[in-house]
Amino acid sequence: MRSLAWVAAAICRLNLLVGVVFSWLALGIVLVCFTVVVQRYVFAISYVWMQDLYIWMNGAMFTAVAGFALLRDDHVRVDIFYRPARMRTRAIADLAGVVVFLLPFCWIVYTYSMPFVSRAWGYAEASANVGGMPGLYILKTFIIAFAVLIALQGVAMAIRSILVLGGRPDLVPARMRYSPDRAPVGSHEEAA
Repeated sequence: MRSLAWVAAAICRLNLLVGVVFSWLALGIVLVCFTVVVQRYVFAISYVWMQDLYIWMNGAMFTAVAGFALLRDDHVRVDIFYRPARMRTRAIADLAGVVVFLLPFCWIVYTYSMPFVSRAWGYAEASANVGGMPGLYILKTFIIAFAVLIALQGVAMAIRSILVLGGRPDLVPARMRYSPDRAPVGSHEEAA
């Protein structure tokens, strides 16, 4: 069980590092977009590569930080049943969701995007816009990174569920622990 906890913690550290590094692209996106707008409307000049740049930075950022968002539980979730559920119920729901939905989704994204990305690398694909950015193949590689980082975080979530269901929630890495069990609606603990 400790080795499983170590693997989950390592995955969390990787997604945390990638998330923190790539979230800084948001600042770059704002600065480049601001520059493009000022150049266009104040100086009446425009560079296609700069327009490509902030769009590409946006794509790179959002695909790279997807695993980080899953780690932080920042994704959209309908919490009608999940939020008030006990820790074991949440662990079962997460394990089922990872095995039935998340990992197959990641496999499909990886499988179908690999030829697309390989072809882009094969001829060093660049922007379709005249005067645009070179290196579109690098941006397309982020599709693979997205699938891998999300799948890894899904594995960490599955490990968390296994640890909880195995009676060892104390081994769950601190960054991905479930919040404490909530009292059932209408109980005395809730009123206090």
